[in-house]
Amino acid sequence: MDILSALERQKQDNSDDSRFYDSPRYVTHADEAFCQRLTTLYDRIMAPGDRVFDAMGSWVSHFPKTDLGHVVGHGLNVEELAANDRYDEWIVQNFNEEQSLSLADDAFDVVCCALSVQYLQHPEAVFSEFGRILDDDGAVVVSFTNRMFPTKAIRAWRLASMDGRAELVASYLQAGGLSVTDRIAEGGAGDPFYAVVGQPESTQ
Repeated sequence: MDILSALERQKQDNSDDSRFYDSPRYVTHADEAFCQRLTTLYDRIMAPGDRVFDAMGSWVSHFPKTDLGHVVGHGLNVEELAANDRYDEWIVQNFNEEQSLSLADDAFDVVCCALSVQYLQHPEAVFSEFGRILDDDGAVVVSFTNRMFPTKAIRAWRLASMDGRAELVASYLQAGGLSVTDRIAEGGAGDPFYAVVGQPESTQ
């Protein structure tokens, strides 16, 4: 099911994403308060031994100190992925060119996507993969703030309000066969904290 039109998928910069992310950026892309809120949310959702897929990740994942079972990272910069001490293994793949993941069905208890969903040009296909690799009682956690690389964010995201972006993420989850189970919107000083959580429809 298509959520976005061809126009809404467009980016200002159509150059190769892999070249844009060729150099590592050892920054968090959000302020400390946002990162702490994200860790708190993950701590509520993750359990010891969970298998986790960290989509569009980087050198830090903001996971709680929970002893996770197996963590697979995904991203575009191998140096950042290799620097993440929570990853047991990682995958380098450009979702805007290839949406299919070489991972087994029902392989993960939690799928995370932090501060990166705005760059997906084909979110329907990507979130369908998230739903496929997620265990029946698992959860997808998508978090974001108002920061972005504007030339690489899709038009639909750039033009939407923060609440509109939350609606976009909810529609992506639904396109992947997932039900929205929680929405978080916290403003105040610093970076706004937004997160949308989804689970397989069979668990609802």
